[in-house]
Amino acid sequence: MAFDDAYDALTDHEDDARWAYGTGFSDPLAGVSSELPDGVDRDDLAAYCLMLGDDALILSHRLQQWVTRAPELEDELAIANIALDLLGQARLLLTRAGEAEGRDRDEDDLAMRRAAPEFRNVVLAERGDDDFAHLVARLCVFSVWRLELLQHLCTSRDPMLAAIAAKGVKEVTYHRDYAAQWVVRLGDGTQLSRQRMVAAVAALEPLLGELFQPHPVVTRLAESGVAVDPGSLREAFDQVWGYVLTTATLGPASSSRSPAHRGRDGVHTPGLLEILDEMQGLARALPGGSW
Repeated sequence: MAFDDAYDALTDHEDDARWAYGTGFSDPLAGVSSELPDGVDRDDLAAYCLMLGDDALILSHRLQQWVTRAPELEDELAIANIALDLLGQARLLLTRAGEAEGRDRDEDDLAMRRAAPEFRNVVLAERGDDDFAHLVARLCVFSVWRLELLQHLCTSRDPMLAAIAAKGVKEVTYHRDYAAQWVVRLGDGTQLSRQRMVAAVAALEPLLGELFQPHPVVTRLAESGVAVDPGSLREAFDQVWGYVLTTATLGPASSSRSPAHRGRDGVHTPGLLEILDEMQGLARALPGGSW
């Protein structure tokens, strides 16, 4: 089944196998204007949508790599569905980015035909996972942070961003709860599971600073009521993440403020190159191909 764009795909409810958009819900973008808000710079809005879309796209791919590797069949399905939820968010956000920049680039162009320095995801999304404890700890941190961001973004002056965020809140709430349950189960479990979760939490610490680092593009859009100031999310994030760690008997969250990475500026780790080699391989091999 083909659709002209990601928005049109949401209007069809007969094919519930398309997990990336969930099942049985009304089109969250029906009747939403795609016109850009007055006084908002096109390039800034496009860059912001790329940031949020790339976060979802890259983490989605990392999660897909865990299908067939999860400890139980139930977790295979859960991880696959979470990955597809994020892929659905990425499609909508990349479509919005293409509209904003006005360069006739669609979601496929932005996902499959950009080099690593053109991606704007946080480094947290691209990092590989040593084991299942690292996976669920990273997913928990990402989901706690993204849920707070999406909740604030529901009041964005850009109606399309607000609608995408409202849809994402429902999905990411489940992502957070699923991952948090595993953090607690492993942290307060056996000696080995606790040891692995302690290592996973410690490995996340250097990656947290970037999540709350101000960026000129985001600052400008936040001042105009379109984006969310990432620094404003830190207190709520610390409360929720700290509660998860305390419940998991892993102690309070660290109060350290590690130096931020620069994924938002296109500075990435070798992990992103690995992802793009795999994700973009077919598009590179058959440029301009259709199937």
